[in-house]
Amino acid sequence: MNIGIIGGTGKEGVGLAVRWARAGHRVLLGSRDAARAKAKADELRAAGHGVVEGGDNEWAARGAEVAVLAVPYSAHEATLRGLGDALAGRILVDITVPLQPPRVTVVQLPPGKAAALEAQAIVGPATRVVAALHHVSAAHLADPAHVIDCDVLVCGDDEPARAAVIGLIGDLGLRGIDAGALANAVALESLVPVLIHLNKRTRSAGTGIRITGIPGR
Repeated sequence: MNIGIIGGTGKEGVGLAVRWARAGHRVLLGSRDAARAKAKADELRAAGHGVVEGGDNEWAARGAEVAVLAVPYSAHEATLRGLGDALAGRILVDITVPLQPPRVTVVQLPPGKAAALEAQAIVGPATRVVAALHHVSAAHLADPAHVIDCDVLVCGDDEPARAAVIGLIGDLGLRGIDAGALANAVALESLVPVLIHLNKRTRSAGTGIRITGIPGR
């Protein structure tokens, strides 16, 4: 599958790129600076991680079947408004958390209640927004040999889109769990400041979540 990562040169984007490329997907790293994305893609290919290419964010979105939005919340709205046409017809996985530094250990809901809900309102019905991957450590993602002890909750209003994203999460070596409607992204995003607090409190490299009691899982 062609997976475009918008804002893909950050820690989270690079970690996702490494794991998906190693799983056999073609990864399109996007950035506001196309040269930076191309350089990072060259670096990942040279390291033997698989098929990774680089370009600007619009190029990554247009070439993708599934696009992943991996930008800080401060750049969330502007990035999406510039990519509306490029994202039409695609699944958009929004991993954004509306953190407001320096108070990153405190839940602060954005005006639209969740970044993913704001994303859907911006891009419109032609793009199916799915919220996922909020609780996975970027440091752990970047090490393909590291077994990540974490489940991934997946929310979206389109069931086939949720299923597609759960499949891609499996290719990362993680268990994706259908967590229902996109409105539930409020809970997913709000849990991140709690995990950040736990990281600081316990000096962890990346706390995660596990869902128990699911029959057959």
